[in-house]
Amino acid sequence: MLTVLVFAPTAVALLLLGLPARTPQTVFRTLWVAATAAELALVIALWIGYRSGGGMQYEVRTRWIPNAGVGYHVGVDGLSLPLLAMTCVLFLACALYSLRETRRIREFAALFLFLQTTCLGLFVALDLILFFVFFDLSIVAMYFVIVGWGHRDAARAALKFFLYTFIGSLALLLGFIGLYLAASPHTFDMVELTKQNPLAGRSLYGGLVLLAIVVGLAVKTPTVPFHTWLPPAHTEAPAAGSAILAGVLLKMGTYGFLRIAMPMLPDAWRRYALVLVVIGVVSVLHGALVALAQTDFKRMVAYTSVNHMGYIILAIGAAAATAQGPAQARSLAITGSVTQMVSHGLITGALFLLAGVLYDRGRTHDMGAYSGIAVAAPVFAAMTGLAAFASLGLPGFSGFIAEFQIFTGSLGPRPVATALCVLGIVLTAALFLRALQRIFMGPLRLPDAPGTPRTFPDIRLHESAAIVPLLVLAVILGVAPRFLLDVIEPASQAVLELLAR
Repeated sequence: MLTVLVFAPTAVALLLLGLPARTPQTVFRTLWVAATAAELALVIALWIGYRSGGGMQYEVRTRWIPNAGVGYHVGVDGLSLPLLAMTCVLFLACALYSLRETRRIREFAALFLFLQTTCLGLFVALDLILFFVFFDLSIVAMYFVIVGWGHRDAARAALKFFLYTFIGSLALLLGFIGLYLAASPHTFDMVELTKQNPLAGRSLYGGLVLLAIVVGLAVKTPTVPFHTWLPPAHTEAPAAGSAILAGVLLKMGTYGFLRIAMPMLPDAWRRYALVLVVIGVVSVLHGALVALAQTDFKRMVAYTSVNHMGYIILAIGAAAATAQGPAQARSLAITGSVTQMVSHGLITGALFLLAGVLYDRGRTHDMGAYSGIAVAAPVFAAMTGLAAFASLGLPGFSGFIAEFQIFTGSLGPRPVATALCVLGIVLTAALFLRALQRIFMGPLRLPDAPGTPRTFPDIRLHESAAIVPLLVLAVILGVAPRFLLDVIEPASQAVLELLAR
């Protein structure tokens, strides 16, 4: 079932590319939406059949390159299942949002379907080389999305994105080879490497391998100082591309910390966890402060992603210090980090699609070019306000549940770092309130560039169909998160038990 889930989107992409060029564009859009809807249905079926606390499930193991210790090994547990569900929800939202896309829609849909395969494949991969293959292919797919359908400076932004993340992936590969060489027998299987803990007691070797893996994942996350590729990539990418980049691709880095670095290198992780905590604090404050200085709405949202990923780095760094503490404290930080991945994906995905609505109407993301839009487009204003309040962690939204767990789990072992990160919430509130005031309040003003309309139409049906479910899910997870936490908590506890070895 997992194999079908992973590769079905690529099969549909090949079908799209094989259809005659004269095929009506409606066919491409319909097949894209149908494929992503079917993927979401498959994930729901997986969730229904998943046994909470049952460890790794739906495993498939097949020989691939046996003489190199590489196999096709996939499976799902409480760390990956929520991310699979979030991925399918976001890809369906992007397909719906793109129903009015007219530029080379067949190629656009095929690229997104292939990108969906790479994302789903990474979250189910249980072999390091399989993980690396999906990790690298996601970079290629997103590069073509940005350069092919982005804005004016898309080629430069796409090149910067590709070079940064590709160099990071090479560092990641070096770390994986280091783990392979340390294992006896040599293997890239993630389950076997976790059981072996091959670098236990080898401080220098373990530190170097951890450094390579952390650098590779930190570039993808991204954390300061490896974040400079992110704002231009988001600014120039199409709205659907930005939603997937922030909502899904950034989680590949944070997921890698939980799946690979922490359980396979517990000694080195505990030894250098304070460095991760410092990086998390710097990312939180830097991301929020730089976002506060932005005049471009989309660029501002991009920098808040650096800020929100910083909370996750704080939590997984602080978890090393709580490994010997009470059971509840051990689980809160890790559970909160996974919840934050899901929450950020939904909320920031909605924000980037809303930024696309703003650009579609006024052909600019410059907040200074707008005012008073709430009068002309009250539904758009209400949806943007909800997304902004959700992003700053207001109670009643999923962001509050995630950040509450992160701060509660991190405060005991790292009180100073946690207190500094709380300032990030204040700064995030300030920057979103300022943006809402500038764009939606006051007398109506629209961009006066040639060719821009003198009206601002409210949310259209396809835009509403894409964005409203993301906001509804953020509310559901903020009010009744138990169904999600029941899946995440046993897996978080398992990670912390491995970390305490």
